[in-house]
Amino acid sequence: MPRIYLCFLWHMHQPFYKNLISGEYRLPWTRMHALKDYYGMVRILEEFPEVKQTFNLVPSMIVQTEEYASGEAHDPFLRCALKPAETLTESDKSFILQQFFHADPAHMIYRYPRYGELYDAYDAAQRSVDRTARVIGMQGFRDLQVLSQIAWFDEEFLEHDPEVKALVTKGRNFSLEDQAVMGRKQREILARVLPIYQKLAGTGQIEISTTPFYHPILPLICDSDIAGVSHPGAPLPSRFRYPEDARVQLEMSREYMQSRFGAAPAGLWPSEGSVSDEAFTVAADLGFQWAATDNGILDRTLKRSVGVDGIYKPYLWERDGRRMHVIFRDHFLSDLIGFVYSKMGAAEAAADFLHRINENCRGILSSGRDALVPIVLDGENAWEYYDHNGRPFLRELYRRITDDTQMIATTVSEALARVEPQTLDHIFPGSWINANFGVWIGAEEDNLAWEYLLRARETYERAANVPEAQKRLAYEELLIAEGSDWCWWYGPEHSSQQRTEFDQLYRDHLANVYRALNMQPPEELSRPILKSIPVREFHMSPTGHIQPCIDGEVSSYFEWIGAGIYRVDPRSGSMHGQKFVVRELHYGSDGSNLYLRVDFDEKSMEPRSGMDVRLNVENASFAVRIERGDARQINPNSVPLECAFKKVLELKVPLSALRGRPESLVRFQVSVWQDGLPLDAAPQHGWLELTAADAEW
Repeated sequence: MPRIYLCFLWHMHQPFYKNLISGEYRLPWTRMHALKDYYGMVRILEEFPEVKQTFNLVPSMIVQTEEYASGEAHDPFLRCALKPAETLTESDKSFILQQFFHADPAHMIYRYPRYGELYDAYDAAQRSVDRTARVIGMQGFRDLQVLSQIAWFDEEFLEHDPEVKALVTKGRNFSLEDQAVMGRKQREILARVLPIYQKLAGTGQIEISTTPFYHPILPLICDSDIAGVSHPGAPLPSRFRYPEDARVQLEMSREYMQSRFGAAPAGLWPSEGSVSDEAFTVAADLGFQWAATDNGILDRTLKRSVGVDGIYKPYLWERDGRRMHVIFRDHFLSDLIGFVYSKMGAAEAAADFLHRINENCRGILSSGRDALVPIVLDGENAWEYYDHNGRPFLRELYRRITDDTQMIATTVSEALARVEPQTLDHIFPGSWINANFGVWIGAEEDNLAWEYLLRARETYERAANVPEAQKRLAYEELLIAEGSDWCWWYGPEHSSQQRTEFDQLYRDHLANVYRALNMQPPEELSRPILKSIPVREFHMSPTGHIQPCIDGEVSSYFEWIGAGIYRVDPRSGSMHGQKFVVRELHYGSDGSNLYLRVDFDEKSMEPRSGMDVRLNVENASFAVRIERGDARQINPNSVPLECAFKKVLELKVPLSALRGRPESLVRFQVSVWQDGLPLDAAPQHGWLELTAADAEW
């Protein structure tokens, strides 16, 4: 009987945050994700022994985790979290307030009432350190030191470790002893990360694949001009061509993983799914047997749009006597886990996911062929947006997979041994994002970063009379600077409150190349590469009465003057792929009605038909469906609303239908759905408010 071989590949990766010369970690995210994801994502599989998976481990991430576990990592973030609150300096307090709220408010901060109180206090003080310090006092800082760390602990420890549970139950008014427990438990969790992978790899329940050591974009390291093939006309920097570095990155990775797991990995997730014939040639020469990338690459390789019957099978790349099995991830289904299912209930999301797989495979199975379904995505960043770190969703999903007699969740290597491949004589050069390299090269900031890298690489080549140990250090700093993570934050695609830290760390690594070679770093490295300032959400409350005409158009410039405006930042954060359907909201009142205007992103609207827009308030919910250039209410209430859509969606709802009590506020959120899946929400977290004053202008 034909079967569905479901191949999950979870990619575990963080940039190399350590400065090799100073020894300090610039950012704490390897430690934080090791506490929350690296251990727990594997540990949960022990509850489901029939579910097999593949975990892709980046060696530079494991190196950092091991250093944390040994207690040797010099992390100023952890040092500040463990410092007695009584001895905090003004600089410490400023650092804590600026850095210790970097967590999802809905699922991580407000999960702990005291953490939420401190977050609100900082916000109410307009993020002023002095005013916040006066409000929360010394005890508030200690509570923040403890809770900001506990919020990143894995669910197993939050629910089952007696000492951690005691801290969670206590909730506030933590002592110096509590701080010490928090620090000790971190080291315990970190020490369990590598052993759990070794244990399940030893039993065969998981397969370990890997990535080049410092996560470079291999095709660009081999030859940066390859970007012009996938993105013709893009402005490119001076040519960077060092295929020998690509080989070293892969050799180091194989040797390191063999030292930790007793065998060299068969599989490769090339950083960001980036592939080219030259990169595959190097990988095949070194002994890699399979690689994974995105189905967009398959489309461009075969020069046509490939459906699931083409995606759900393996391929065999053969060129110049070399061979490499290749799987192409289902981009759509992978993104559902990454960005959509966090907004749904665990059972509902798991059922939807498996239903889609079974429907996709129906024709393949009926033809007598097995289906290999590749689900490849980030294994760490999505879970902070899920309820309880995604564990209810994963348990529900794995339980249903176990119960499905036609589906086998297995490792990539095992699936490749069971399903016949189709041959390819070449691979189109590109990454998992848009089947090109545009995120990492072509923008002004990206190109400047490549120019600086090239100058440092050429300087290294010319350096003479440098002690061998220093030459090795300089080369390792170059390999770190070749990593993809720095250019991820350059250019217009991604936004983060810590972009400046990434910029500084990249320039530090390049400066260390010169320092290791006994040279003065060039002055250009003292100035930021970043030119653009991150866009933030914009929100302005209503300033006057409005009475717009509900016709689906902005028929007059003046009809929405006085409305509140909420505008979203369209750039994604650490995970690429978040779709923003709503561009802007306008809202206001004439004292009797709530008026709402939704401006959509035009590109997102093009393929949409049958899209539902829901107005969610605390006491009621209204929904309209947009179809064929119009809108209609689909859940009529006792007081129907007015709606229209042409260029924008406009709604008019009586305030009497929204308020629980005449004096209460109207708190609302707009969400957009299609085919039973949430697409977007504005605001992403919390509510917009129409106050009594707004309604009574």
